[in-house]
Amino acid sequence: MAVIELDRSRDGIALLTLNRPEARNAMNAELIGALHDVFGSLRHDTSCRVIVLTGAGAGFCAGLDLKQGATPPAAEGLGRAQAGLRTQQSIAELVPRMRAMPQPIISAVNGAASGGGLALALASDIRVASTSARFNVAFVRVGLSGCDIGVSWLLPRLIGASRAYELMLPGRFVDADEALRIGLVARVVPDDRLLDAAFESADQILANSPFGVHMTKEVMWSQLEVGSLVAGIDLENRTQLLASTTEDMQEALAAFVEKRPPEFRRE
Repeated sequence: MAVIELDRSRDGIALLTLNRPEARNAMNAELIGALHDVFGSLRHDTSCRVIVLTGAGAGFCAGLDLKQGATPPAAEGLGRAQAGLRTQQSIAELVPRMRAMPQPIISAVNGAASGGGLALALASDIRVASTSARFNVAFVRVGLSGCDIGVSWLLPRLIGASRAYELMLPGRFVDADEALRIGLVARVVPDDRLLDAAFESADQILANSPFGVHMTKEVMWSQLEVGSLVAGIDLENRTQLLASTTEDMQEALAAFVEKRPPEFRRE
C-alpha cells in the first residue's frame, strides 16, 4: 500500500493523501521520503496548478512515528550525531520544499495535526479544517524543544508571537474553533465537507493565471523575510513588471472586460 496516494482526477489539482491511517499518518522514513518524491515530481508539472494535502482516516498527521522513527537510508552507517542530523534534515527540508513549490498548497486538516503534522499544515499556503481538527506542538511534550521543522519561525508569523508562545510552551491542543479565531486556519467546515471546501478554494485559484498565482505565492513568502517596506515594494514592482509581459496577463484582462472565462496558455 502506497504511503502517499496521488489523485489527479480533477483538472489542475493534485490531491495528496497521507496514507498510514493505522498510525494516524505518523511520519516514518517511508512517508517522509514519499513526500519529498511527490513534491519533486509535481514541482515542474505544468498540468498541476494546485495541491491539496490531507490525511486518510481519522487524523491529518500525528507527527513523528515514535515506534519506527524516521531514519532515512542515507543515515545508515553514520555515527549517532551524524545520523541524527541527517534524519532531522530529511524531515525539516520538507518545509522549504513546500514553500518553493510554484503551486499553492492547501492543507485540508482532518483530526489531529501534531508535531510534524502541524509543520506540514503551517508550511501550506492555505489551511482548511474540519470540526474534528486539532493542532499542537508535540515536540515539547516528549522532552524536546518545541522549536522544530520550522514551526518556531512559521507559527509566530501566522498568529503572532504572543499566541505562538502560549501554544508552544505548554504544547496544548487547539481545537478547530480556536484555530479559526486566532487565524491559524482560514475556514472550519463539517468533516464531510472538508475536501469540498478545499476544492472550492482550489477552483478559485485556478481561475487566475498560473504565473500570477506563482508570483503571488513567491512574493508573499519572501515578504515574511524582507526587512523593510521599501524593499518589499521594490520586490512587488519588479514582479508586477515581469508579470505584465506575459500573454496570459493580456488574456486575463481581455476575459475580464469581455465577461468570459480566461483561457491560459502559460505564455
